Amino acid sequence: MTTHTNAYGQPIGPPVADWTERSRPQRDVMSGRYCQLEPVDVERHGRALFEAYLLEPDGRDWTYLAQERPVSLVLFREYLGRLAASADPLHFAVIDTATGKAAGTAALMRIEPLHGVIEVGYITFSPLLKKTCASTEAMYLLMAYIFDELKYRRYEWKCDSLNAPSRAAAKRLGFQFEGIFRNAVVYKNRSRDTAWFSITDAEWPAVRKAFELWLDPDNFDAAGCQRRALAAILEST
Repeated sequence: MTTHTNAYGQPIGPPVADWTERSRPQRDVMSGRYCQLEPVDVERHGRALFEAYLLEPDGRDWTYLAQERPVSLVLFREYLGRLAASADPLHFAVIDTATGKAAGTAALMRIEPLHGVIEVGYITFSPLLKKTCASTEAMYLLMAYIFDELKYRRYEWKCDSLNAPSRAAAKRLGFQFEGIFRNAVVYKNRSRDTAWFSITDAEWPAVRKAFELWLDPDNFDAAGCQRRALAAILEST
């Protein structure tokens, strides 16, 4: 690795040629083969999302979120209204193209256009979306939007360090583990150590290629089972 120094002989980071502040993500629609991402809308998505989340018999999917699962449609619509009104986090509904119904949400957050850094979070997938091509494609569409269209430099994933499924998902999706921030957050009257992961713009081309290979219909047999796992493809790219 090349070492850069300033006029005083001190080591400094490499230059970033012609850097300019990036645009903020907008309430755009992102379309793929298996899903579509739309800005959250209470009237359009409220009932479908509420019913999808209730397919889980309890609230365990909400343990590591900032609030518990709303127990009624009225409370859920209030919750979704807050999501729809927020600019950061900027929330999107994940629409399963096979059914045309919303089956989960995810958000772009802690948006820093000056530095080209953004985080994906508030990922709340119902049982209809978990372990599907649509759920993986939703993550790919957000990455492609951030890196290819908006030209950000860094894409982050953070979660409670005790949230093993979230940490496993980050690794499967190509994020690199960076460490634990201790006593980082207080939520639901408890302390959280935060696990940090990221993908950089230099890593994105290989990650994008792996996603595209995995999402290709030829990667699935007649029964819909994957021929090659995403993690295996990432390791080979």
